[in-house]
Amino acid sequence: MQYVHYSVMQDEVLSFLNPGDKDALLVDCTLGEGGHSNLLLGRYPNLRVIGLDRDCRIMEKAKNRLAPYGERFQARNIWFDEFWKSYDGPAVDYVLFDLGISVFHYEESGRGFSFKRQEKLDMRLDVNGDLDAAQVVNTYDEKSLADLIFNYGEERYSRRIAAAICSYRQSKQIEFTNELADIIWNAVPNEYRHRRIHPATKTFQALRIEINGELDRIEPALEGAVRALKPGGRIAVITFHSLEDRPVKWFFKNHENILEILTKKPIEPAPEECEANPPSRSAKLRVVEKLEKERDPLKKRNKYRAD
Repeated sequence: MQYVHYSVMQDEVLSFLNPGDKDALLVDCTLGEGGHSNLLLGRYPNLRVIGLDRDCRIMEKAKNRLAPYGERFQARNIWFDEFWKSYDGPAVDYVLFDLGISVFHYEESGRGFSFKRQEKLDMRLDVNGDLDAAQVVNTYDEKSLADLIFNYGEERYSRRIAAAICSYRQSKQIEFTNELADIIWNAVPNEYRHRRIHPATKTFQALRIEINGELDRIEPALEGAVRALKPGGRIAVITFHSLEDRPVKWFFKNHENILEILTKKPIEPAPEECEANPPSRSAKLRVVEKLEKERDPLKKRNKYRAD
């Protein structure tokens, strides 16, 4: 079986989430094709992993990849925030979030995550989800679309793009990815079309975030992970854009009474990795460790008084 996704910052993840020869439990909240879990299980012989993913198709690939580890690996087809909401298992040693979308979804899923090929507008990670991309672009009013594209895509031409989408759909429904990409291309100024990224990139990101509720899941999942974490246990989070990184950064800062931030500045991939895998360029890794006992909140306030 072919695995198309490159797991970013492999050495850094192995270093921070390192139980040595001890028995330990790690929850991989974004299992994907199982790349990080495969590395961790292969390196640490007494590590057990619970792998979470809401996409049942990509999970089958991971289960096949990790089958040699037998009972050391357990798969759960669930959103990571829902997992932590209902978790009643043993305390956890390590938690990993890799919030980037898998290359599998662009290259193999056929669900319209990429504008580079003609596919039906879908973008659901959960194939049984109620909302898909076609519904959003064909039913949201112009203001809602513009706000969505601006807030979740940080797209400067969000209002022009929303207006073009609403104008186009007056004559026919928008069904395909390349059709939507062409609408966006024609809506933006000519000089904007020839930048480093395609002008449809940010709009497609915004649609994907909306459909899968990606940003709304981060803080509840972190809350649940902290509750389940052993003292001395660690949480590592890899983000790929500011909309993901910002809530992670502030969650960690706001919980410094119980968490020690191990990465005062986020770790970024080495130049060699970025050269070998260009999508790694935007990755940031933040890691925290749970304290043995809660800090005095007054000391925390004093620590930041000068800021």
